[in-house]
Amino acid sequence: MSFWEKYTKIIKSNNSYVCVGLDSELSKLPAHLLEKDDPLFEFNKAIIDATKDIVACYKPNFAFYLAQGLKSLESLRKSIAYIPEHIPVILDIKAGDIGNTMSNYAKAFFEDWRVDAITCNPLMGGDVIKAISPYQENFAFVLALTSNPSASDYLKPHHLYKKISADIAELPYTQFGAVVGATNSEELQELRRLMPNSLFLIPGIGAQGGSLEEVVNNTLHSKDDARFLINSSRGIIFADSTTNFAQVARSKSQLLRDQINQIISDIK
Repeated sequence: MSFWEKYTKIIKSNNSYVCVGLDSELSKLPAHLLEKDDPLFEFNKAIIDATKDIVACYKPNFAFYLAQGLKSLESLRKSIAYIPEHIPVILDIKAGDIGNTMSNYAKAFFEDWRVDAITCNPLMGGDVIKAISPYQENFAFVLALTSNPSASDYLKPHHLYKKISADIAELPYTQFGAVVGATNSEELQELRRLMPNSLFLIPGIGAQGGSLEEVVNNTLHSKDDARFLINSSRGIIFADSTTNFAQVARSKSQLLRDQINQIISDIK
């Protein structure tokens, strides 16, 4: 099943646009898990078990596992394999390179790691998109305007984000979407106008200060198909550090899902 098919089915079956970011770090895990043989996998497994009927997708950030060594990369691989097949997996890798290098990134993550989607950086040019295009069952979220404050260093000056967004809009929307940071409140409506049919991956809610109401109101595609996935990482997975952490993560996921759905419902 392609990423797009999974996405369109899961938002209906789970009534959800919530993306849970599995940005798991050993130093932040509940203490009782540290005695396990594979504490990172046990943590992710518990989060997945507690939220799989609430979420629209999971998004592990590759850097958190890479920084913790080879064993943690294996924990990530096991976690990806554990996620139910019908739930999309987005690997946050932000890869972007020249043609043959980017082709190897695509091959590695789509064929070996078997993720449904990745994030990518388009600044190396068309080579990035060309390398991903043959993988028509997969998906890529292209960085358009990110949520970090220093996005204003390069993406906002000279309206670079507008050029990137216009190019994303020309790509097949069932294969390419956009990363749109929730903190860019002034640009949200413009980004939706530039990319009317694109699926947005929206980080920056919660810890980074993005307004959920502004995001939903300004980026909604339609009430039946919002065309966004709203990510929360720390605010869900590290909301509690006791033996009850997974249940608290479930409650936080459910709350975010219900808040999003209520805002959509209230839009006239």
